[in-house]
Amino acid sequence: MALIKSISGIRGTIGGSVGDNLTAQDIVSSAAGYGAWLLKQKDHPKVVIGRDARISGELVNSLVISTLRMLGIHVIDLGLSTTPTVEIAVVEEAADGGIILTASHNPKEWNALKLLNQRGEFISAQDGRDLLEMIHGGQIKYAAVDKLGTLEEKGGYIDKHIQQILALPLVTVEAIQQKKFKIVVDCVNSTGSLILPKLLTALDCQVVLLNGDPTGDFAHNPEPLPKNLTSLSKVVLETKSDLGIAVDPDVDRLAFVCEDGEMFGEEYTLVAIADYILQHKKGNTVSNLSSTRALRDVTEKHGGTYHAAAVGEVNVVEKMKACNAVIGGEGNGGVIYPSYHYGRDAVVGIALFLSHLAAFGNTVSRLRSTYPSYTISKNKLQLTPDINIEVLLAKLQDKYQNYPLNTIDGLKIEFDKDWIHLRKSNTEPIIRIYTESNSQTVASNLARKIQMDIQEILKE
Repeated sequence: MALIKSISGIRGTIGGSVGDNLTAQDIVSSAAGYGAWLLKQKDHPKVVIGRDARISGELVNSLVISTLRMLGIHVIDLGLSTTPTVEIAVVEEAADGGIILTASHNPKEWNALKLLNQRGEFISAQDGRDLLEMIHGGQIKYAAVDKLGTLEEKGGYIDKHIQQILALPLVTVEAIQQKKFKIVVDCVNSTGSLILPKLLTALDCQVVLLNGDPTGDFAHNPEPLPKNLTSLSKVVLETKSDLGIAVDPDVDRLAFVCEDGEMFGEEYTLVAIADYILQHKKGNTVSNLSSTRALRDVTEKHGGTYHAAAVGEVNVVEKMKACNAVIGGEGNGGVIYPSYHYGRDAVVGIALFLSHLAAFGNTVSRLRSTYPSYTISKNKLQLTPDINIEVLLAKLQDKYQNYPLNTIDGLKIEFDKDWIHLRKSNTEPIIRIYTESNSQTVASNLARKIQMDIQEILKE
């Protein structure tokens, strides 16, 4: 089905042929490449491992841990965990790297190795290229029998993650507790169920838990998009709750449902939290090129400067560091709060959003109405071997040469406040086609227009 090796990690579907899917051999070679890359930097490194609740997780975990230990690497296994929890554990353990076994929003047949450096951040583009070379052809030297790596199983990081978030200055614990929010939480039967109820209980919220068994048998498509959150919306209305919360399987993406059952909009997760942060700390913001313009509007309202980055968490983090951003992330509901750590973290996002809502003193739908209203149309084109994406984008660039263009990541074409962004996905064999306007009709028409342009070019 699929195997994708990129700077975003090693991702693929379980089963099938070696080299075309995430098979046992592909898992071992990827883990060995990462381990060998670490060993080039330091003797006897230490690596933190954690996984979401995918059905294949336990098997993949065993293969990765065994491979690293065969290289002489000490492994700290957190077991079932979240992506942001593993990231903070890398720093807390003074480890040399980390691996999160999760395919994020992808369906249950997918799994992946998401690779971290010693700062608990995703490895850089150059490090990713070096690592891919190790995987594809590097000389892997395993340890002698008396120098095999050791294994340490360690619990408690879910609770540590929560306590660190509750201690953040802008997380107003008492104000949230006074509100007694009633919240429906959809944990999609993954590891969000291990951390979100604990966080919300500590904040004196009443929790209605959906899909709260970490079995990896996802109750619906795990990407927190509106079409996948209809049950959450229904329960929010039925229980007369103040809001609904949805996360993906590894808890780095975050979406809200308003008290009236309407979607807050995953693009507006970051916008709302940025608004709250900028009210208390002036500064710059960053999101990727495929994210809503609303973040720019909110940033400029508070006197800051908005910066755009290429898609991918590592690219957003690098831009955030370069411009000293106080908040950033991605429009898919990924919030990066650098005062805590440089990683998308739905848990800290929830705490900051509830702090914002408590201070706002009104409903979630009313809060949403205070922000500029843009609509993004998200489409995709399946990549086939006969499509040369570089040639395709070059021809589109020539066609739209009279408009403002950005080519740092695919091609973005701007029409005043409307835009089109086309790029090859890092995680799936597709071309993503995103368009935005303050009108749903215009956004849809822009998407249809660019798709027609693409079909005409492909016929040439």
